[in-house]
Amino acid sequence: MRNPEALPAERLALPAGPRGRFAPSPTGNLHFGSLVAALGSWLHARSGQGSWIVRMEDIDSTRSVPGAGQHILATLAAFGLESDEPVVWQSQRLDLYQASFERLQALGVVYPCQCSRSDLTAFNGIHPHACVRSANSSPPAWRVRVGDREITFTDRICARFSQRLDREVGDFVVRRADGLFTYQLAVVVDDDAQGINEIVRGADLLDSTPRQIHLQELLGLPTPGYLHLPLVLDPSGRKLSKQEQARPVDAGDPLPALQAALAFLGQRPPASKRVDALLREAVDAFDIDAIPARAPAHAAMRKD
Repeated sequence: MRNPEALPAERLALPAGPRGRFAPSPTGNLHFGSLVAALGSWLHARSGQGSWIVRMEDIDSTRSVPGAGQHILATLAAFGLESDEPVVWQSQRLDLYQASFERLQALGVVYPCQCSRSDLTAFNGIHPHACVRSANSSPPAWRVRVGDREITFTDRICARFSQRLDREVGDFVVRRADGLFTYQLAVVVDDDAQGINEIVRGADLLDSTPRQIHLQELLGLPTPGYLHLPLVLDPSGRKLSKQEQARPVDAGDPLPALQAALAFLGQRPPASKRVDALLREAVDAFDIDAIPARAPAHAAMRKD
């Protein structure tokens, strides 16, 4: 049961049905891998007569690129993918994260830590139950205790997934030494505040899900359903990313990339030559069971 004191009351009465979201970081232009994630989440929500929301995850101001968020939104619009509700920017929601952090403090499940990455090398980068470095006068990060927990959940694509948090992750940071809240905390707070009940995203975030479920349980929040899509890989087998300067999709000619994204997701690309008609047909024909658990071998060669 939800703890009524878990979070400040931001939630409003929301309609029943799937509520999905696409949550890019404004660190560069929209590339093909991000388009696949956006389209997959949009199709899943639309096929269930649900809502699809865009959230800009600019919580890490050190990585955000000026103007990138607006460029991403304009590109999504050119591809017919527009948020059903006003776009939320994490940088404008710090009070929500602070309230959740204070809740974790009140529960006694977070603690200050000044261990560096080099301090944790001997532990394979996994923070043990007790700090390695003694406290000093420098600002600490704050870690959440994971105890001896094993988190197991069932993903719609990747099937059953289990993780021993203490052995595979360790106590993890929810507030950095520079005062910034981490992705793990912010995404949990935002998904709940926005009533997201179906999370469709790339498989690179599969490993983060147990940490997020742990935070959901600590804060008394419901756990949404999860569906992790296969990743688009570059020719060397690495995930396409803005940091690796993946080529942006062409907003001036969206049909080829939309058709390629549908094929990547195992869907039969419609023959329509207009974006709106193609998307309507894609929703009607959407088959979640056709989405592959892994990217097709040929897809690793894509550069767009």
